[in-house]
Amino acid sequence: MPGPADIIAPMTTSAWDVVVVGGGNAAMCAALSARETGARVLVLEKAPEAWRGGNGFFTAGGFRFAFKSFDELRTLIGDLSDQEAAQMEVDPYTEDNFYDDLMRVTEECADPDMALRLVRESQATVRWMKERGIRWIPMFGRQAYKVGGKFRFWGGLVLEAVGGGPGLIDMEYASAAKAGIEVRFDTKATRLITDDRGRVTGIAVRTPAGSETIQTRAVVLASGGFEANPEMRTRYLGQNWELARVRGTPYNTGDGIKMALEIGALPWGHWSGCHSVQWDLNAPWHGDRKVGDNFQKHSYPLGLMVNLEGKRFVDEGADFRNYTYVKYGRAVLGQPRRTAFQIFDQKVLDILREEYRIREVTKAEDMTIEGLARKLEIDPAGLVKTVSEFNAAVMKDVAFNPAVKDGRGTRGITPPKSHWAQPLDSPPYVGFAVTTGITFTFGGLKIDESGQVIDCEQRPIPGLYGAGELVGGLFYHNYPGGAGLMAGAVFGRLAGRSAAVAAKG
Repeated sequence: MPGPADIIAPMTTSAWDVVVVGGGNAAMCAALSARETGARVLVLEKAPEAWRGGNGFFTAGGFRFAFKSFDELRTLIGDLSDQEAAQMEVDPYTEDNFYDDLMRVTEECADPDMALRLVRESQATVRWMKERGIRWIPMFGRQAYKVGGKFRFWGGLVLEAVGGGPGLIDMEYASAAKAGIEVRFDTKATRLITDDRGRVTGIAVRTPAGSETIQTRAVVLASGGFEANPEMRTRYLGQNWELARVRGTPYNTGDGIKMALEIGALPWGHWSGCHSVQWDLNAPWHGDRKVGDNFQKHSYPLGLMVNLEGKRFVDEGADFRNYTYVKYGRAVLGQPRRTAFQIFDQKVLDILREEYRIREVTKAEDMTIEGLARKLEIDPAGLVKTVSEFNAAVMKDVAFNPAVKDGRGTRGITPPKSHWAQPLDSPPYVGFAVTTGITFTFGGLKIDESGQVIDCEQRPIPGLYGAGELVGGLFYHNYPGGAGLMAGAVFGRLAGRSAAVAAKG
């Protein structure tokens, strides 16, 4: 029989005021908010340091927020010259605009209180981030077209973090280091510790050196959804979702959600829904940090989308891509072999986004539609028929303008194309092969107005808070581009502040 000296018990470390689980945008905003409220903060990230940043790293760093005027917007940009400002055309994007867009694309399912908090605190949170060293620039390359000598911004999304997603993460970590926040990598949270009253008092973790228990007065879960977990994707999203490519980090496997459910948290939101995109057909199974988000292909409103049979299956021009790309990513999964193709001619190649010009792209080019179909292994007769019928249906008497909903659509074909329809008649033709890439899942935990996690009896769980992609109730079916990072920041800031106040109290 082994004696007491032969039994190695898990080590218990000294108490922290707030422990944040996760290392992406929402987690770092929670940590910064808790720290400035006076808490001793520890961040736990199960990924190695080389993979820091979660899904935030794999974004363009765009934030959707409300603003009343261009002058108000300009105060967020550090070094925009008068000449550059004079070349920008930006319509106001009011709180009403933001709220209406969010409710419209989520089919009125978004929780109204959460939506209002997101909208009303969006600009204040962006300014708060700026005060903590996050710098912003206009999204000239992704959210504007040059029309009449000016950059016309569209779709309610204007600013991105300097350096995109990687830049955002670098700036947030630099701010955390300056604030004295400790971050531990390769540290996987495995279990929430509670007392006999159900209060969270600590967290069990596993590291390469072994297991330990960390005491804390509050925990903020901000460790992402379950998009990198094939079993959970199939269970909740449905058939074939285990075959989708993962756009971002391989470390978002639903750990935070599962830990909370184990102590009685209420599942909430659209568990069968997710954010997905059109992703290069031959991209790896998880995100590539060198390529970042450039496997995505978002200029489809300027061309045609077809499947292997050469048939169109969506209205490419139903709306600005900000409001359709998530649900169209899902639509590709339902096509034969989960494959689709974006087809363009020479009239629009120069205004396609930069992601179409990277080396790691699956594409073909040919002087004829039939030749292009053969190179991409699309049914030639099907594609030729589709293009011929589409060209004949284009409303050629309406002017083409990619910066507005131009009304240049089609007549007499199904599905229609509502805007930006142009005949494919300027060879050589170019086609890009895509599949479905999943970004994050919509189902998760329910939180209250302070960011505290709610249990199955509709009561807040003492000491437990949530933020970011593991919070349910905000996004259903679809989402407006740039709202994910913004929600992570708004609710991360809220959760961190509330956790710190509770810990100090």
